[in-house]
Amino acid sequence: MRLSTFPPYIQNFSMLKKYFISFLGALTAFWVSLMLLFIIGIVMVAGSVVASLGVSQGAVEVKDHSVLVLTLDDVIQERSTTPDFFQVINGEKGGIALDKIIKALAAAKDDKRIEGLFLDCAGSSAGVATRQEIAEALAGFRSSGKWVVAYADSYTQGEYYLASGADHLFLNPAGMVELRGFGGAVTFYKGLLDKAGVEMQVFKVGTYKSAVEPYILTSMSEPSRMQTRVYLDALWNNTVNAIAANRGISAGEINQFADSLYTLAWNPKEFVAHKYVDELRYRHEVIDFMKEQTGREKDDDLRSVSLKDYLATATIPHDKSDKNKIAVYYAAGDITENGRDGIASDKVVPDILDIAKDDDISGLVLRVNSGGGSAFASEQIWEALEVLKQNGKKFYVSMGDAAASGGYYISCGADKIYADSTTLTGSIGIFGMIPCAKGLLEDKLGLNFDYVTTNANSAFPSLVKEVTPFQRAQMQANISRGYELFTSRCAEGRGISQDSIKAIGEGRVWAGVDALKIGLVDELGNLTDAVEGMASELGFKKYQVIDYPNPKKDFMAILAELDSQMKLRALKEELGPVYSVYDHMKKIASLDPVQARAALPVIE
Repeated sequence: MRLSTFPPYIQNFSMLKKYFISFLGALTAFWVSLMLLFIIGIVMVAGSVVASLGVSQGAVEVKDHSVLVLTLDDVIQERSTTPDFFQVINGEKGGIALDKIIKALAAAKDDKRIEGLFLDCAGSSAGVATRQEIAEALAGFRSSGKWVVAYADSYTQGEYYLASGADHLFLNPAGMVELRGFGGAVTFYKGLLDKAGVEMQVFKVGTYKSAVEPYILTSMSEPSRMQTRVYLDALWNNTVNAIAANRGISAGEINQFADSLYTLAWNPKEFVAHKYVDELRYRHEVIDFMKEQTGREKDDDLRSVSLKDYLATATIPHDKSDKNKIAVYYAAGDITENGRDGIASDKVVPDILDIAKDDDISGLVLRVNSGGGSAFASEQIWEALEVLKQNGKKFYVSMGDAAASGGYYISCGADKIYADSTTLTGSIGIFGMIPCAKGLLEDKLGLNFDYVTTNANSAFPSLVKEVTPFQRAQMQANISRGYELFTSRCAEGRGISQDSIKAIGEGRVWAGVDALKIGLVDELGNLTDAVEGMASELGFKKYQVIDYPNPKKDFMAILAELDSQMKLRALKEELGPVYSVYDHMKKIASLDPVQARAALPVIE
C-alpha cells in the first residue's frame, strides 16, 4: 500500500520520522566533526610540545665561520623543562635553560666551525649564581681564542655583568647601562592577616630564621636585616669586582656610578667615554661587524646558529663511555613529600635508590637549587643518599643560586660540596606555623563551632582555636627535636661538632664565599667543576654523564596538565594583582607542619 493511502496524520508522522532520522544524522556528523577537529587540534598541540622539547625535526647544518647566538630574553631556568601549554599554543619559546647554555658553550669552545659568539642581551631574568656560572662558561669559551660580541638596546644590571667580559661590547646609541646595586624585597602579610582575622602561631629554632617573620611582623627584625645585608654585600662585591676586572674600571668608580644613578643621567656617549661600553652601534651595524669578523661580505647573510639548533648537532665534551658513568640529579624548587613540581621525596627517593643499585654508575652529583621546604621530606632524601654512599657510590653536591635550609639538609652528607661564591646556603633551622582563623570565621563571618572529643587534645590543631600553653610547649619541643636532628646530620656530614654547627646555624644564611670560610662547603666551583672533580677522583679519563630525572613528559602527561593550567590561567585573570597574595597564602596553607625553609628575597 502506498503512503498516500494512509490518513494524513499517519503521513505526517512518517515525514516527521524521516526528518528526525535525517536531523540525527546531521547532528551526529556535526559532533563527529567537532570531535575530529578537537583530536586533530590536540595532536597538533602535542606535536608542538614534542618539537619544543627538543625532538629533532631535521638537524641544522653548521657551516664553517659560523657565529653561535646566545639570546637572553627570558627566565633562565636551572634546567630545560616541559613548556607551559599556553606557551606552546601561543608560539612562545619558553625559558632558557642553564644546563643547555653551559653544554653549548663547552662544545663550541673546541668546535672549529664556530668562530665566535653573539651575546644578545634582550632582557632576561636569572639568579646571581646562575649568571656567575654563565660568565664562567663565557670565559671558558674565550680561553680558546674565540671572540664574544655583546649587544643590547639597554643593558640590565645582570646582563651587563655577563657582557662586561666580552671582547667587543656594543650599546644602542639611544640605550643605557643599568648599575644600581642589589636590593631584596620582602612582603609582610601581618597587616592583611590582622584585617582578615587570622593569627599565625609560630614555633621556631634559630635567631635568624626569618621565613616566619612576614606573618608575625610588619618589617624585618634586626638579625634578619643584618644577615641579609651581609650576604647582599658579598654578592654585590663579586659583581663589582668582576666588572672592574673586565672593563678596567675601579670598584670605587662603579659604586659611585650606582650611587649617583648615572644610568639615568648620562648621555649614551658618556658610557663610551668612561669605558663601560666600547662603541655605540645599532643592531644592524653590530651584525655587519660580525660579518667582517667572519670574512663575510656586507651583502651576505651572517652565518649564525641558535643555541638550540647548535646543540642538536654539537659534540658535548668528555668522551662517551658505556662503563664509566656519573649521574647528575637536578634537585630544584621546593622540597615536598609529593607533587608534580619541585623536589618531591616520593619521586626523588626511589630515583636515588635506583642509582644506588645501578652497577654502571660510579657516583652521583646532586645539583641543588632550593630554599628548602618540608623537614620530613628532607630527612627522607638525606637517608636515601646515605644508602647510595653505603653502596660504594661517590656523592658530591653542586649548589646553584640557593641550597639553604632543607636544601642544605639534603646536601650536608656529601663527600664534597661545591658552591658558587654567590650561592646562598646554610639557614640551618626549623620552624612550624599553625594558623588560627577564629577572628575571621567566627567574629567576621558568623560561623560557630562546637566539639565533642574523647581526650584533652583530640581537636588539636584547630583552625578556630588558639593553641594552649601546653600545646605550644609540645609543638616547640617537636620543632627543637627537629633542629637537633638537622644539626646532628650536618655535624656528621661535615665532620665537625654539633655545637660548631649550631654556632653557625640559628637559621643564618651565608653567601658561598663565606660558607667556604666556616666549613659549610668544601670548594668554590660550578657544576662542571663538581663533575670533573668526581671524574678525577674516580680516575676516569673517559666517562658519560647521565642526567636525572628525565625532563620530558609523555603525551598523556601533557594532556593531564591542560585542565589545571586552563583553570590557573582563568584564576589569574579573575583575581589580577590579588593573585600573588592568594597564591602565597595557598602555599602557606599547604605547608607541612614542620619546615626547613629559608626566606630568600628576590635579588634585583
